[in-house]
Formats: sequence, structure tokens, C-alpha cells
Amino acid sequence: MEAQARVKQESETAASSGGQLKFLIPSLIGVLLFLVPIKFNGEITIGVGILASLLNGYFSAYIPAFIIFILGLSTAGTIVTKIFKPSFIMESKFFKGLFDIGMFGLAARLFGFLVGILTIFEVGPEFIWSRNTGGVVLYDLAPVLMTWFLFAGILLPLLVEFGLMEFIGALFQKIMRPLFTLPGRSSIDTLASWMGAGTVGVLVTTKQYDEGYYTKREAAVIATTFSIASIAFSLIVANVVGLGHMFIPFYLTVSVACVVAAVIMPRIPPLSRKPDTYYEPVGQKIDETIPEGVSKVKWGWEQALNKARTAPSAKKLLSDGVETILDIWLGLIPLVMSLGALALIVAEYTPVFDIISYPFVPILEWMQVPEAGAAAKTMLVGFADMFLPPVIGSGIESELTRFIVAGLSLTQLIYMSEIGILILRSNIPLSFGELFIIFIERTIITLPIIVLIAHLFVF
Repeated sequence: MEAQARVKQESETAASSGGQLKFLIPSLIGVLLFLVPIKFNGEITIGVGILASLLNGYFSAYIPAFIIFILGLSTAGTIVTKIFKPSFIMESKFFKGLFDIGMFGLAARLFGFLVGILTIFEVGPEFIWSRNTGGVVLYDLAPVLMTWFLFAGILLPLLVEFGLMEFIGALFQKIMRPLFTLPGRSSIDTLASWMGAGTVGVLVTTKQYDEGYYTKREAAVIATTFSIASIAFSLIVANVVGLGHMFIPFYLTVSVACVVAAVIMPRIPPLSRKPDTYYEPVGQKIDETIPEGVSKVKWGWEQALNKARTAPSAKKLLSDGVETILDIWLGLIPLVMSLGALALIVAEYTPVFDIISYPFVPILEWMQVPEAGAAAKTMLVGFADMFLPPVIGSGIESELTRFIVAGLSLTQLIYMSEIGILILRSNIPLSFGELFIIFIERTIITLPIIVLIAHLFVF
């Protein structure tokens, strides 16, 4: 009996040790790839960003043509599915969801393919293929999305499938709930966005929502409030407006404004009105209640080990990763190409954003912002693309005003050429109108904070 008990104990110890390694090793690799800032080519980025940059650099001459191929494949697959309904597509849940879409989706893919063709060959109306419209999407946005999501799609499970979210969630629950009305595990989303890219943060949020770990309200709040522009992109924006020498006070200002907005936004409509219910097809898959008498560290450790033990096999994770990549490439990239180009065309070639930004002129004058008229034109154009305000504002003479324009563009967060489309295409219950309202609310909340800090502490 003693021998049997000893064998059983040794077996349990070995199993526990194996569970610990299954939690620690993948999670550590995930942290190193997604959460640890690394200086590369003079910029602060993360491991996944380095891989994406290297791939983008090696194949930069070929990626636009490959994007056109992807756009054509997505459009052709959708048309074939609509007309012929082939069994290998209709009987596959993944391919049916990818190609059996509505008429709006088909129109968007057709227009995206058209924009891509006109842009790469520089034919047709110039307002479609110019470097500031179709060119921005084809040569700047789409390649970054394609390469980032290639690696994020494959490697993201290291961050979310082996217990790290459970462990961090238990530790940060007492901070995230009272401050931001969110579960502790959302702190991982914040770090993934802050160190890497907002799009990666949205991808994490989408997957967690689809798997039953976030409610509708939590997912909506995280996607629109914590997809903070990365340090690397913020540095680019600062350099574009000629403020690279002031990057530390600039980024600290952006961070303070974003934290204040993150405290306020979940408590006002439309985010506050989202139901605290889980995605219906999967239901609730999480319980963050810590039993009495159990420490947060111990509970988080136990939950992490349980998650690691039940993690999918490497084959299943690889299969899911490939599906994620194909979904992004064949589903999201065409939308980015079509809606992103359309938003940029409206911003560049119509007075729409100038007109709707006009009420900001007296507000900026009251806040004693120099060149208020020029600054007002940049206030709402960021809804089309985050990079437009600093580009437009780079010609403003006042360094104070350029500081405000660039800082506001980073705190508004919701821009349709990338983040907005990614959210709309997900299962997170947010509409186009709600995204615009959230964009306006973030503008109203963060603008006075940025102006106040700029006046009192920077200039």
C-alpha cells in the first residue's frame, strides 16, 4: 500500500510539474514576443513587430502585388460562392463564413479589388489611386496588417491559451474592476496594444469575446478604450510634426489623457448601455470570483495550471492560427482596401471634415490655441485615419498647436482605415454610428487634458 501511495504521489508531482512547464514556457515566450519592448532599428517595438518588419523589408517589392492577388481571390471566392454554392465551401463552417456573405460585403470586396488594381497600375481617376488615398492603404496600411497578423495569428495562442490571462487576471482584478469596470485579464490586452499595436489588442479582445471570456460590454470597452497607439507609432507621429525632441513629455501627455478617458468612457453611453452578457454561441467561460481564504497569487496560479493542462494541441493551435490569418487576409484586407480608401478620399477631396470640424474653431480659440482655424481642420479627420491629422497639421507654425494636434490624434483611437473596420467585422456589438459617437466623446474628453498639460507643463 505504501508503495502504491508513493507511486501515486510521484505521478501527481510529475503531472503538476508538467502542468507548470506547460504554463510557464509558452507564456514566457508569449510575453517576450508581445509584451516586452525592444529597440530595433532605432524604434521601440516588440518581438512580433520585429518579425513583421523583417518580412515586410525583405519582400516589400512584392507585397503590394500579393495583396492584389489576395483581393482578387477574396472577390472571386465570394462571387463563385454566390452563384454556384460549391459544396466544399458550403459544408465548411470556416469557408462558408468567409465567402457566403451579404451584398454589402461583396460590393466592398469588388470595390477594394478595383481600388487595388487602379492603385498599383496608377490608372483611372487619380483621387482613387493617389499616394494619399489608395496608395496609403495599398503601400502602408495593408502590408503592415498582413505581416503583423501573419505572426500574431500563429503566435497569439502563446499569450492567451496557456494560462497567462488567468494568472494576470487574478492579480489585477482589484485594479481593473474599480478603475475601468473590466476583468483583470484585460490588462494583457492593454499591454499588447501599448507595446505592439492597437490591432493586436483588438485581435486579443475579439478572440477572448468569441471564446466567452468577456461580456459584450467588456469587449466593447476594451476594443474602443485600450487599443492605445504603440510607442513606436507615437514616435513616428511625433517626428512627422517635428516634435521628436519632445517625445517623452509628448507620450506622457498622451498616456495621461488615455488613462482619464479609460476611466470615464465605460461609465457613459453608448458603452455603459452594453449588456453584461456573453457571446450567445459559447456562453460564459470564466468566473473571476476568488474563494475566501485563498490568496490572489495562489488562485491565479491554480487557474493558470488548469488552463495550461486543457490547452489545445499544437496541431489544433496551428490550424486555428491559419484560419485566423486567412480570415484577416481574405476578409479584413478587402474591407481595409475599400472602406479605408473611401474614408481617405472623403478626407482628402471633399470639405466634409472641414465643415463638421468648424465648431472646434471657437473652442480652440477659447483654449488659447494658436492657429485655431488650421488646428480645427484636423480635429475630426482622424476618424478616417489616425495618420491624417499629424500629416495635415505638420505645416502649422506653432509648436504648441502641433503638439496638441498630434497628441489628440493618438488619443482618439477609433479610425476607420484600420481599427474601426476590424471592430465592425468582429462579433463585438458595436455599430458604425456608435464608433463615431465614441470617437467624438474621446475627442471631447482628451482635448482639454492635452491642451491643459501643454500650456502648464510643456510650453
